[in-house]
Amino acid sequence: MSARYPANAKPALTQTSRVSLKNYAVDLSSRGTASPVSRAELDYFLEPSRYVPTDGIVKQTAMKATAGATTDMEKARAIYEWVVENTFRDPKVRGCGRGDIRFMLESGDMGGKCADLNALYVGLARSVGLPARHVYGLRIAKSDLGYKSLGVATDKATKGQHCRVEVYLREHGWVPVDPADVRKVALEEAPGNRPLSDQIVSRARDFLFGSWEMNWMAYNYAHDVELPGSANKPVVYFMYPQAESSQGRVDPFDPDNFKYEITVREIA
Repeated sequence: MSARYPANAKPALTQTSRVSLKNYAVDLSSRGTASPVSRAELDYFLEPSRYVPTDGIVKQTAMKATAGATTDMEKARAIYEWVVENTFRDPKVRGCGRGDIRFMLESGDMGGKCADLNALYVGLARSVGLPARHVYGLRIAKSDLGYKSLGVATDKATKGQHCRVEVYLREHGWVPVDPADVRKVALEEAPGNRPLSDQIVSRARDFLFGSWEMNWMAYNYAHDVELPGSANKPVVYFMYPQAESSQGRVDPFDPDNFKYEITVREIA
């Protein structure tokens, strides 16, 4: 939804969405029958983007991460494990991060949030021939799996934005993964700063390769998005409300000063 207002107006906009969700899991233990996907679609999700290149240090890193892997499944899992092992969630990053993976790898600063860590998975996967895509969305309910960090505790979802990933495996089709949430569990589940060997973290690590708990709704796969009527640069991803005035683009990571609120309610 988009709207324009005259210069002297006090803009206000309300959008209501009704969604139906179910948990998403792919049985990776058996040979699946993937739904048909066009070659054009797969090729599109192999292409690099502004902050997610597939050459240079990205490809070099992916080749090291997947050394010894021969099947698509082995490569996809090896990249997942590499991202979990070599990154960390940085709570100081604004919003969901920028997803500049070349900077992460060249600087050695492997901290970030979901749009950083999961973008790293996407770039590494694409660089070794695995179609992969960011899925941008919003957490809208608590986690029934017991992870307080992976849900919203109240009806306020204003800061619930979360990016996930799908990777395409020929035998199974699009497969859900989320290494960034493994790192979120490690950092935020009480008492905090849990090691990867912790039982709660290990359970999330096993679950989030091949499954998503759907207390979350997807918005889009879009990247480097040109906003309608905007004179500014494209946004890296479209997951937050966006607004512009004669003074420029309003900061989407600052909902209090932007003055937007997202509320959720379960309908029986």
